Amino acid sequence: MALSKISNDMFTTISRPNAKPIIINGDMAVAQRGTSLTGQTASGYYTVDRMKLTASSLGTWTLAQEAQTSGNAFLNGFANAIRLDCTTADASPSASDFLAFCTYFEGQDLQMFKKGGANAETFTLAFWVKSNLTGNAQVNLRDKDNTRMISSAYSISSADTWEHKILNFAADTTGAFGDDNGRSLEIEWTLDSGSNFTSGAIPTAWEATADVDRNVNNLDVGGSTSNDWSITGIQLEVGEFNSSTLPPFQHESFGANLERCQRYYLRFQGDASDQRIIANGFTNSTSNIRAVVVFPTTMRTAGTITEAALITLWNGGSSDAVSLTAAIDPATNAVLASVTRDSGTPYTAGQAVTIRTTDSTDSFLAVDAEL
Repeated sequence: MALSKISNDMFTTISRPNAKPIIINGDMAVAQRGTSLTGQTASGYYTVDRMKLTASSLGTWTLAQEAQTSGNAFLNGFANAIRLDCTTADASPSASDFLAFCTYFEGQDLQMFKKGGANAETFTLAFWVKSNLTGNAQVNLRDKDNTRMISSAYSISSADTWEHKILNFAADTTGAFGDDNGRSLEIEWTLDSGSNFTSGAIPTAWEATADVDRNVNNLDVGGSTSNDWSITGIQLEVGEFNSSTLPPFQHESFGANLERCQRYYLRFQGDASDQRIIANGFTNSTSNIRAVVVFPTTMRTAGTITEAALITLWNGGSSDAVSLTAAIDPATNAVLASVTRDSGTPYTAGQAVTIRTTDSTDSFLAVDAEL
């Protein structure tokens, strides 16, 4: 239950079937991968956690976690946004070119929508958006379990101005979300595309997924290097709401928000002035060590390990470069590392060893379990 203060200093109770916000990192506060990345042309998670750029042969992009110090979004409690800037334009995209911004959900986190049954619930999506462009744009809810979709148009009325949008999507009595950790729902803000995605009609009722219906209102963000698009304050609610009845955004502490993000992506990040400990272990031969890397939260699934080349072992007398990628067996709570040193003085079996980053921001170990 959430309490919302009204003008006469009384409180009204708003019922929510979910204790935590359905959208993870909807206030764009967590950015484990960094605050800015340039030169992006392909799909991927860049900067802000849980927010993905979907791109296929349409422009080159800078993505940034943008600090807010003024404007309507800031005044309503949002200190951060994610911003896309076009740095190489594609004014005449080919038919199959596509650009969108999206976020995904596990089916087990969506059961409160009762999708696929007689008691299915309406979806309400709200967000703050800003662009130098004005005009109509489109948002799609895409059911990945049942290959279904529904869409809504929204309009950007004033250039370079934060505007709040509230969109309602009908309940769907066909096709339940899987009650598991798989990708069940995608929210897709389409930004630009070729004709394969623009020649249909916006589906305001649930239908079989059709690419031609995904970007009927083409905002054309990739059409000029002057173009940009930003979003923050994303919330998804069970039921139908408007500007008078929408529940307040559920702000979480940064720590709670970070922990929810780490279910999908976990990064042990180096620091320019310090060496960060990843794990402690022991030597079990003159050249091999064993260590357990414990995760701060349970990840969605056993993830993919990536790292920079600057991970080291320290045994009290020497520091040796190692590669952990091939040495770790992924799991959801921790991983066991069996590492052979790359160089340095032979070990004595039974010594204590620390795995750590170097004192560089280029040094990191990451585990990726994204949907």
